[in-house]
Amino acid sequence: MAVESTMQGLGTSAPAFDLPDVVTGKTVSKTTFEGQSLLVMFICTHCPYVKHVEKELAALGRDYQGKVAMVAIGANDALTHPTDAPQGLRAQAEREGFTFPYLYDESQEVAKAYTAACTPDFFLFDKNHKLVYRGRLDPSRPKSAVPVTGSELRGALESVLADKSVSATQYPSMGCNIKWKAGNAPAYFG
Repeated sequence: MAVESTMQGLGTSAPAFDLPDVVTGKTVSKTTFEGQSLLVMFICTHCPYVKHVEKELAALGRDYQGKVAMVAIGANDALTHPTDAPQGLRAQAEREGFTFPYLYDESQEVAKAYTAACTPDFFLFDKNHKLVYRGRLDPSRPKSAVPVTGSELRGALESVLADKSVSATQYPSMGCNIKWKAGNAPAYFG
């Protein structure tokens, strides 16, 4: 089922996380990125919306490496969606050449804290870890004639790097709903 992101309030503080990286096995915390702008992306392996943009996500990782901290988080229920288990996420990261940590949120508590609703879902925080952008990568969607450019998220990243305000005109992301474990769907999910 395709859903839109929740469009959490701008200025919200980045929730804490302490999750394992599916590639390195090391635990990564939000505190690792203190004093850095931080992009948190909720993605997965099976969703056609993520598949449509995963090469651009890899390009973002390469283009902004050392400039903006980035993490991807997989939070789908691996029992109902086994390709979204850590080994599937690791294979995706290796296949696409992701240069950012790919974390696994088995409990789904981090996804809830971020009010993540879909994959992909993007949250960009400034150096003080206050939310300055949430929403879509760009206007492209699977089976559309619109090319994937990452234009909207890239514009927000460039504003953050230049210490400028990010445009308040922001559109929700759209994608597959987070695959919540039985009885785990948050109230905001509907």
